[in-house]
Amino acid sequence: MTKQPTILSYVRDIPNFLSLSGLACTLLAIYFSITGLYYAAMIGMVWAVAFDWADGLVARKLKGRTSTDAKFGGQLDVLIDIVSYGVTPAVLLLSYGHFEPVYLIGAFIMVSAAAVRLSYFSTYGLAGGTKYTGLALDNNSLILVFIFLFEGFFSHEVFSAVLYISGVTLAILNVSEIKTPKLSGNPRNVYLLALYTLTISAVYGFFLR
Repeated sequence: MTKQPTILSYVRDIPNFLSLSGLACTLLAIYFSITGLYYAAMIGMVWAVAFDWADGLVARKLKGRTSTDAKFGGQLDVLIDIVSYGVTPAVLLLSYGHFEPVYLIGAFIMVSAAAVRLSYFSTYGLAGGTKYTGLALDNNSLILVFIFLFEGFFSHEVFSAVLYISGVTLAILNVSEIKTPKLSGNPRNVYLLALYTLTISAVYGFFLR
């Protein structure tokens, strides 16, 4: 009988280590959102996406990974995604809205949409093997990070509404029937994400000075 591997043995798997690195970025994004350092939170959010894409890319390149390794990695990825792309944007919205009760509605919609979206994908996978049903959740962070670049052009009250509407709109798109391509599967898009991540990090790093 084959000995069952230990839980922590999977942390040594490079794709899983990258997934956990993304989770660390997500935790920083949540921390900075709560403490009001929103520019730092944006950097954490975009790097969480970068690590999320990297784990899949490395997993596809690695040889010798078993079906069990792939299954564990897939489960870990889904659990981290709900935090990165559901909880984190919701915490950002709540914090920016000074945790007023009305923002709980938007936050619940965002987290719920992420949970439903991930459950649907775990059940049915890619439509036709090539496209997602509904907007993929990583787009939420990429779009919100871009929208936040314009925060300084609005009053706090107005941008709170912009953030609220944007978050809820993305949640609706997450659970819609639209078909979107799997961007992370294209090597050209990986380079574009790397450029986007570095650019966003540099811009928000400048804002933090």
